[in-house]
Amino acid sequence: METLLNDIRDCSACEQELPLGPRPIVEANLLSKIAVIGQAPGTKVHASGIPWDDASGKRLREWMGVDKTSFYDTSKFALIPMGFCYPGKGKSGDLPPKKICAPMWHPPLFEELKNLKLIILVGQYAQNYYMKSEDTRLNLTQRVANFKTYLPRFFVLPHPSPRNNIWLKKNPWFEEKVVPSLKIYVNKSLSHLMH
Repeated sequence: METLLNDIRDCSACEQELPLGPRPIVEANLLSKIAVIGQAPGTKVHASGIPWDDASGKRLREWMGVDKTSFYDTSKFALIPMGFCYPGKGKSGDLPPKKICAPMWHPPLFEELKNLKLIILVGQYAQNYYMKSEDTRLNLTQRVANFKTYLPRFFVLPHPSPRNNIWLKKNPWFEEKVVPSLKIYVNKSLSHLMH
């Protein structure tokens, strides 16, 4: 696993297309119980080298009911983006994750992650990639509303970015119904770690 993580962190496959250069960001451990599959690092995460080290990460931890210490404990959480490097700015926020990363690095990572109890798919890029055979007709809101159909393997979430505040206001059922379930599943997936 260490070799694999080092290989990912040394990757420069998209070097020419990355405005800030390659800085692949990933955290995982053979013991990880939950994989959080996000989008791609933003500028703040690119600068710090710490996944989810921004407002989105703070909200995601609140939704999951975990503190920072637990979240960054790789025996609990593997933090794996769809694109490992900052992709650059688009018209309405960051560009999509680079398409080369997930097919190249996710299979060997998941090969090592044999103790996973839950995979949390954050946002449309992770969901479109992992659900392609299942429900290409559904949009993110429909998927999240039907989150129970993907359990116990996957838990689908909207992106916790402040850019999604409008979506959260429009869909109050998310924080009323989905978030409490998420906390239960996260807790359950981690519970046999507890004494």
